[in-house]
Amino acid sequence: MHIPDNYLSPSTCAVFTAAMLPVWYYSIRKIKMELPKDKIPLIGVGAAFSFLLMMFNLPIPGGTTAHAVGGTLIALLLGPYAACIAISVALFIQALVFGDGGILSFAANCFNMAFVLPFAGYYTFRFIRNLFSSSAGEKIAILLGAYVGINMAAFVAAIEFGVQPLLFTNSAGQALYSPYPLAVAIPAMLLPHLLIAGIAEAVFTLAIYEFIAKVSPGLIQDNKKQKLNPIFALLIVLIIASPLGLLASGTAWGEWGADEIAADASLGTALGYIPAKIANGFSYDALLPDYTMAGMSDVMGYILSAVIGAALLIIVFKIIGTFVSERKRTV
Repeated sequence: MHIPDNYLSPSTCAVFTAAMLPVWYYSIRKIKMELPKDKIPLIGVGAAFSFLLMMFNLPIPGGTTAHAVGGTLIALLLGPYAACIAISVALFIQALVFGDGGILSFAANCFNMAFVLPFAGYYTFRFIRNLFSSSAGEKIAILLGAYVGINMAAFVAAIEFGVQPLLFTNSAGQALYSPYPLAVAIPAMLLPHLLIAGIAEAVFTLAIYEFIAKVSPGLIQDNKKQKLNPIFALLIVLIIASPLGLLASGTAWGEWGADEIAADASLGTALGYIPAKIANGFSYDALLPDYTMAGMSDVMGYILSAVIGAALLIIVFKIIGTFVSERKRTV
C-alpha cells in the first residue's frame, strides 16, 4: 500500500498534501489537549509497532505481497489522533531512510494509512462495541475494526491509482503515471486485503491489544500501572522475527519499479511500455533502500533496519514528550 513516487501526478500529490496539513495540525492539537504528557512518548512505541508490522510481508496469490499496518491498534491504545501522527512519522522514516513509499506521494500514503485506516478502524470498533458490551463483543469489535480500517485504506489507495489514467495520458493515449483504471486497481488492491492482509491486520491487532491489556493495563486504563518492559520485549521479538517478511517473494501490487512495470500483466497482458513519468520522473536514493545494507546478508540487513527504524521512532517521540512536558511546566 506504499505508493511509490511517480505513480501519482504531482497535482494529485499536492491535493493530498493540502488535505493532510489540517489533519496533522488538528491531530497535534488534540494530542496536546487529550493525551496525558506521560503517554506522549508511547506514541513512539506505537509507531515502532506499526513500522515493524509493515515489514512482515505476506505472500499473495499471483506473486505479489501485502502487509499489516497496526493503525487500529494504536488508535485503540492512544486514540486515533495519536495513531495518525505515529503512522505518519513511521511512513516518513520508511520513505526517507528505507525508500519504502515515495517522497512526493508521502501525504497520499499518510491519507490512506495514517488517516483513513485508524479513524475508520477506531470508529467501527466504537460502533460495534456499543452494540455488544460483553468481553466477546469487544473482541469482535477489535477484529472488525482492524479489518474494516485496512480495507478502507486499500480501497482509497485503489481509487488514487485508478483515476490517474483517466486524467493523465499522452497523445498516444498511454498513461503518464499509474496505468491501471479503476476496474483493475480496485479488485487488485481490495481482494488481497479482504482475503489475506485484512485478516492478518485483525489477528495482529487483537493479539497485541490483548497482550498489552494483560501485561500493562495502564496503557488502556488510566488507573492501572504501566509496565513497559514486556512491551519492549515484544518489540524485540518482532525485530528478531522481522526477516520472516523476506519469505514473501515479489513486490506488492502497485509498488513496482520502472524496470518491472512494463512486464506486469494486471491488465490481462503485459503492459508493454513504461509510463513516461514513471520512467523519467522524480528519483530519490534512500540511505538503506529496501531495508538492505551493503556487505551484509539480507537477513542481518533486515534485522538492523528494524532496529534502526524502531529506535528512531521511540527516540523522536521521547524527545517530543520531553519538550511538551517542559513547556507545560513553564506556562
